Amino acid sequence: MGIQIEFNPDLALRKFGAEGKTSLECLPEILEEGKTYEFLKKGQRNYWLNGEVPLLETEGNQQLSRPLASIQILEATHFFDGEMVWTKGKYHLIKIIKPKEIYFNGFNKVK
Repeated sequence: MGIQIEFNPDLALRKFGAEGKTSLECLPEILEEGKTYEFLKKGQRNYWLNGEVPLLETEGNQQLSRPLASIQILEATHFFDGEMVWTKGKYHLIKIIKPKEIYFNGFNKVK
């Protein structure tokens, strides 16, 4: 038996108000620069904490949007709820990315 863990180069959350998801599993209704938000993801996930990463919208099954914002993940904690492992944390929204604006080149921020 191995240890099941996922490394994420971004934070992908569901559309605001997605059916069957808690508010922490979804994007906020309104994204605001400079604000700190909480998140919740199913599974044991590791995030890069030492810099900016993209905030994306997911429809599930790795169907991801373009970057909506640049964020910095401030904390990520793993915990059990019954037999399911979850990752919860906080992120700070640094910049909302405009449609068609290029802000990331792969994992690097464009200067």
